[in-house]
Amino acid sequence: MVRFGLTVVRHGETRYNKDKILQGQGVDEPLSATGFRQADAAGLFLSNVKFTHVFSSDLLRAKQTAAAILGKNRFCKDLEIKYDARLRERKYGVAEGKPLADLKAMAKDAGEQCPSFTPSGGETLDEVRERARDFFEFLCQLAVELEQKEHGKPGAPGRSSGTSGEQFVFPWTNHCSEAELSSAGSGSSTVLDANILVVSHGAYMRNWIGYMVSDLNCTLPANLTKSQLSSVSPNTGVSHFIIKLENGNLLKPNITCVCLNQDSHLVDVGAECVASKVF
Repeated sequence: MVRFGLTVVRHGETRYNKDKILQGQGVDEPLSATGFRQADAAGLFLSNVKFTHVFSSDLLRAKQTAAAILGKNRFCKDLEIKYDARLRERKYGVAEGKPLADLKAMAKDAGEQCPSFTPSGGETLDEVRERARDFFEFLCQLAVELEQKEHGKPGAPGRSSGTSGEQFVFPWTNHCSEAELSSAGSGSSTVLDANILVVSHGAYMRNWIGYMVSDLNCTLPANLTKSQLSSVSPNTGVSHFIIKLENGNLLKPNITCVCLNQDSHLVDVGAECVASKVF
């Protein structure tokens, strides 16, 4: 069985996030001073997690966040960050660079509601979900190939470690129940074929997680509410999943969500950081 960890982090705050202005793909804003503090806090939170791969959206706010997180990591400071356009934020077309209130007004004029409304030149939710599906299947294939490669080595153990047998230290054990940790198999001695960090964007992540829940029957934490599931992650919110692929079957992944949009690392950064949830 192939097993890999997936940690998904939203980028840190930008000036446009704070001012509730849509960025999408066309506005490539850097992190604000608060955003850099958030990214450093997320890096400290994840500093003892040994990642095997790091992927980031190729938009600046995500790239800067990924670099800051790795810069705080005890094991992965020199790990290459791979930038992937499939991780970009949802494209908002004519609404990019405009206040969120303008998008809501456009939707109302069209007799629709956000987030299902698609402004002219923007991506539909189905198009965003297709990007997310394609990237997730790529990750599953990557984990399968790593397991096969490790298993095929002379003298290799019957079960691939993918990490030279080193233990993982998961910081989110305080944010979920013992039963969830047990079902995910995500304790500190877990053997994984890969442990992947992804840095992306709020609306994209909400669509990706929605795909894993509705299409792939992802198991959620018992105390998660519907409003939490449908909410956009706060800046540098951390979600963690354990994915199992029986017999390397890419079509039927078994996914357990250990924590969703966890933001306890932001407590000392400032109250405004936790509240900023504009895409």
